[in-house]
This record gives sequence, structure tokens and C-alpha cells, in this order.
Amino acid sequence: MEINSDDLKTFVAVIDSGTLGAAARHLGLTTSAVSRTLSRLEEKLATTLLTRTTRRMELTDEGRLLLNQARSILAAMDEAEEAIRVRRQRPSGRLRIDAASPFILHVIVPHVAEFRALYPDITLELTSNDQIADLLEHRTDIAIRVGELTDSPLHARPLRSGPMAILASPDYLKKHGVPKKPADLAQHQTLGFLQYETGNSWPLRHDGGEWLAITPAILASSGETLRALALAGQGIACLSEFMTQKDIAAGMLVPVLGKYYTGYQRPIHAVYYRNTQLSRRISCFLEFLQQKM
Repeated sequence: MEINSDDLKTFVAVIDSGTLGAAARHLGLTTSAVSRTLSRLEEKLATTLLTRTTRRMELTDEGRLLLNQARSILAAMDEAEEAIRVRRQRPSGRLRIDAASPFILHVIVPHVAEFRALYPDITLELTSNDQIADLLEHRTDIAIRVGELTDSPLHARPLRSGPMAILASPDYLKKHGVPKKPADLAQHQTLGFLQYETGNSWPLRHDGGEWLAITPAILASSGETLRALALAGQGIACLSEFMTQKDIAAGMLVPVLGKYYTGYQRPIHAVYYRNTQLSRRISCFLEFLQQKM
């Protein structure tokens, strides 16, 4: 018996999802159906691809070999299908985008309706992850990342750069006073990032240079959480303009220490694997996003 694309899709889904149950949910199948497909695939190839216990699965050497080949085959099939779609000039298919939740909420979501009107055949999948994850493992086409990028096997396409602002609510400033210089922040409640130390160095000129390290009174893993804390009067935060400009315009957050701001612009990139040939649906989304930004 010959293996087919459904066999390969099921095998790759199991590896990427980590469990038979997760793969079944992703594929819209039952767990038993996924298990039977894996067993049939092993029978067809007359080899064991996975060693399974009650707690985890591990690839055999043959399984690793098949996984690499399966990814290449499925990618080639997607590319062939995309080539036909491009000829029809109707971008379509599933577009998986990963970005930190503040970027999704404040930059992408407000324009989804217009994008869907322009490209109704594209199905958007939006996920949030503050770190650069394995795009293949998470089945992500492009990831939007805010901040400096580290070296990686990913290609980065700059979208724009955005200013930062040191902000607090009017209530907080009324109760605790307005800091007059960067050194005054030591006497205030500052809001900072958990597991992202770079975010706790603020672009402020002071006697020690142009970056001021703060010791947060409250830490959070998401910029959106820090924004909510600042709006609730819990302290002073350093946040990107794209997520706070409406709050500033409405007077809900007030910039402070503006004359000490260095003018730093935080870069924003779209990242994807270097060997990825940009599909029509990816390129049209990036062009649309750049126009809106």
C-alpha cells in the first residue's frame, strides 16, 4: 500500500500538537481515528515511527527521517496549490499570524473587517505569544515582533518603528505627584515586565546615560496588563505609542518626563523562515498592515 497526503498530514499534526488528542482536535477527527491512521502508516512503511508511553511520545530515527520528508512534501503541495491561486489573483487559504496581545488588540483587530472585505477567501488565525516561538511547531505563517530581534534562523521584514512614552493616570499623579526628573522614579511605583528585562530599561537621559533601569513595584508578562494597571492608577509604565495613543488623547493616561525621552523608536518586524517563499496571502497581509501602520 502507498502512503498518501492525509497520512503525512496526520503524522505531522501528531508531532506538532504533542498528543493524539490535540492532533485529533486540530484535524477535526476522533483520537481513535488518528491512532488508526498512525498504525496504518507504520504498517505501510513496515517500521516504527513513534515510541508511545502513557505520558509521552518520541520519534524513532525512521520517524525523524519521515518527518523531515513529510514537511517538505506538504510544503511543496501547499506551494503548488498557492501557485494556482495566485494565477487566479484571488489570495485564499489559512493565514496564521502570531503577535503579542497588545499588537493584536490595538493594531490588527481594528482593521480585520476591512482586510476581510478585501480578501474574503483568506481565513485568519490570530494567536498571542510574546516570544519568538518555533513557527513550524506552532504552524505559524508569520509572527509580528515588537522590539530588538536576536539572531535566529528567521527572516525579518521591518514594518515600522514606534515611539515609547512614560505614562501614568491622572489619579496616580494627583496622589503621588509628577516626577520632575528620571531619578524621581525611584520614589514612585513603576510597572515593569516579567521575564523581559529589556523592557525594564527605559529610554530616558540621566546622569548615568540614556537608559534608566527601573525596579518595578508590580511585574506582568504582558504589555496589555501593564496598560490596564497604569489606567487603574497603580503606577508609572513605559509603553509603546501604538497601544496608548487613544488613552493619551482621551486624557486617561498622561505622559511624564517627556523632555528626558531619548527619542528611541522601538522596531516592529514581521518574521518568517528564511527559506519561505512568501505566498500571496502573506504578502498581501503585510502590505495591508504596513499601509495601516
